[in-house]
Amino acid sequence: MKKTIQVFSSFAEAEEADKKYYRSLSPNQRLALLLILRDRYRPYSNELTEGFKRVYRIIKRT
Repeated sequence: MKKTIQVFSSFAEAEEADKKYYRSLSPNQRLALLLILRDRYRPYSNELTEGFKRVYRIIKRT
């Protein structure tokens, strides 16, 4: 991948450029990016079977 720097005049313009870039990728390239992000979030393979932790709380209605 080639590194480039772009300057935008607004956040909307930057968001549109991001969307255009990701639309231009092939399905295999998108999948590769997804796997990279997943590995960064959960780098240890033995934890992959653990699943996401559930968060809940019980509140008492009055």
